[in-house]
Amino acid sequence: MNSYSMKETMNVASLASKEIENFLLNTENTVDVINVENDKYFQKKDIDLLWIRKDKNNENRVIKVEVKGDRYHYTGNFFIETISNANKCSPGCFLYSEADYFFYYFVYTKELYILPLKKTRNWFLKNQHRFELKRLSTNIKGKGMIYKSYGKTVPIDIVLKEVKGTKSIKL
Repeated sequence: MNSYSMKETMNVASLASKEIENFLLNTENTVDVINVENDKYFQKKDIDLLWIRKDKNNENRVIKVEVKGDRYHYTGNFFIETISNANKCSPGCFLYSEADYFFYYFVYTKELYILPLKKTRNWFLKNQHRFELKRLSTNIKGKGMIYKSYGKTVPIDIVLKEVKGTKSIKL
């Protein structure tokens, strides 16, 4: 079982959000990017960013984005969290997020994978039996192990091959 500190986890999440915001702000047709990570309404929907951009008709369109920061690109896998907190039996954000896109970002290698969330989630639910279950724990300094999470390690190349609309970008 892999173990991480809450501080380490939050640092990766914060770095990922900042770098994705910057990337989106510099993307063609972007009007604005609004970080809603601390907004209770969007937290319940597991949405991190609102990306406002011009569509084909030059109308503003709001695209809801969930950002997942990860350190371990060398594994060649996504970690798709199925249970975020085993003590509360709460589902992983990938399973309930109302975002349009799931941006899976490897912070050290600057690799971004853009996954259309509904398509990717439907594919995952039909195929999750193919992938290995892993358990992680998150610790808060001075308090020991706080919670365990579970998820599947899903090969990146399989997702890119089998889910239409996925993209990979080097930032």
